[in-house]
Amino acid sequence: MPPGPIPPLTRREWSAVPEVLIIEDDRDLSDILAYNLKQAGYEVRVACDGRDGLHQARCRRPDVVILDVMLPVIDGLEVCRRLRADPAQRDVPVVMLTARSEERDHVAGLAIGADDYVTKPFSVRILLERIRALLRRRRESAEPGDVLQSQGVVLDRCRHTVTVNGTFVELTRSEFALLEVLIRQPGRAFTRGELIDSGLGDVLVLERTIDVHIRAIRRKLGPAAALIETVRGVGYRFRDPRRSG
Repeated sequence: MPPGPIPPLTRREWSAVPEVLIIEDDRDLSDILAYNLKQAGYEVRVACDGRDGLHQARCRRPDVVILDVMLPVIDGLEVCRRLRADPAQRDVPVVMLTARSEERDHVAGLAIGADDYVTKPFSVRILLERIRALLRRRRESAEPGDVLQSQGVVLDRCRHTVTVNGTFVELTRSEFALLEVLIRQPGRAFTRGELIDSGLGDVLVLERTIDVHIRAIRRKLGPAAALIETVRGVGYRFRDPRRSG
C-alpha cells in the first residue's frame, strides 16, 4: 500500500507534538506506519504485543493509539477494554486495525470504546486523515483554559489529569484543585485563606490543612516539587517561569 506524499501537521494543529502508540505485531506494517507518522510530524512509539502496548500506554499516555485486533499475549479487544477501564486512558482515541471485515467485528470494537475501525488492507493516507480528524475533534471539544501548563507541569481540567515531563501524577481532588489555583497564576502569592476559598470552596478546613496538602503535592510532583514555593509570612505560589534560577 504505497502512500503518496502526506502533508505534515500545521502549527495550528498542535501545541505540543502529538504522540501515537502503534500496537501491532506485523513488523513490516508497524515500520510503514511509524515512518509515515513521523514524516507527518508525530512522535511514535511501537509495541508488538498487547501486554507491552498496555505497559507503554500507562507509562506515557499517548494522544492516539493504533491498535491491531489480532495480537499475541493480550488481544486488541481486551487491550481496548482495559484502556477504557483506566481513568487515565479512557478518553485516548483508539483506532482499531484488523483483517476481519465482518460487521460483528466492527460492532464489537466500537462497543468496547474504539473511536474508529480500519480494515486491512488500507490506505496509509486515509488512516492518517482519520487520526488527524480524531485529534481535531478532541481539541475542538476542549474549552479554552482546559489545559494549563508551566515548566513541564501539565494540568488538564477536562480529563482531571496532571503530568510532570510526560509522567502521570495521581492527585486527590483537593490536591488537584489547589494545584490548579497555583498554576493558573504563576508568580502570585496566595494566602492559605485564599487557597481555601479558591481551591476548596465551601469545604470547612483549617489553614494548616493547606500545608498538609502542599506537602503531598510537592512529594507527588517529584522533580517539579520546587516549583511550588513557600512565601514566608504569606502562603504559597507557583514559580514564575520568567524568573531565572
